[in-house]
Amino acid sequence: MPGAGTLLNAVAIVLGATVGLVLGNRLPEHTRGVVTDALGLLVLLIAATNAASVVDPALTARVGSTAPMLIVLGALLIGGIAGSLLRVEERLERLGVLLRRALVGRRSAAAQEPVVEPDGPAEGPGAARRPASGTERFVAGFVSSSLVFVVGPLAILGALSDGLGHGIEQLALKSALDGVAAVAFAAALGAGVLLSTVAVVVYQGAFTLLGVALGNVLPEAHIAALTATGGLLLAGTGLRLLRLRSIPVADMLPALLVAPVLTAVVAAV
Repeated sequence: MPGAGTLLNAVAIVLGATVGLVLGNRLPEHTRGVVTDALGLLVLLIAATNAASVVDPALTARVGSTAPMLIVLGALLIGGIAGSLLRVEERLERLGVLLRRALVGRRSAAAQEPVVEPDGPAEGPGAARRPASGTERFVAGFVSSSLVFVVGPLAILGALSDGLGHGIEQLALKSALDGVAAVAFAAALGAGVLLSTVAVVVYQGAFTLLGVALGNVLPEAHIAALTATGGLLLAGTGLRLLRLRSIPVADMLPALLVAPVLTAVVAAV
């Protein structure tokens, strides 16, 4: 059922945040690192299964046996160049910073007094220091965790895959990642992390609906090309999780739009 992956993701965040609220900041950094490494290896496995769609019979029958590799390569090159020129990854990171500044701020809206944010000192060299208010801490938890959970290629790739009917494996993996992250966020920033499930449901739900629409419009060969391209983007995500190479995966997201277009062009030639 389309949307099941996003529902699982939301449940994982709620459970993780609940554990974080109970445990506080007792989860060791080393333990979180080990879990992340294990999930990174799993991402590479899922990436390999998706990339195998490059030899999908429907795709090879439509464009030939050698063209699929060139289609995926062309999609990554064209999409990557377009994304880098548009600075997709940089803009997403900047959006996160702007949202956090807009919603959290460095001064208390009520008292207009210098405050201490959860991750930094009060503004000004001699500013008085006091704990951030409960409202500020709640908003910081919501904003920070929401950005981590929705600003990333796995949210888009997984939701599209779910909508296309390819299963929820990617979102299941993301659920595990987000659940662990939610423990750390809730331990540090409190109950606002629970509200981030709303952002996840709305954001990923939109891409799931887009996947459903594409599945009803695109031929099977075009979907196979999109899936193979997405598999390579997932591999980049896995390498980032394993801290082997910081590949700008977000800059390559336009490749998902280019792959079906190239398939149609090659098939028409």
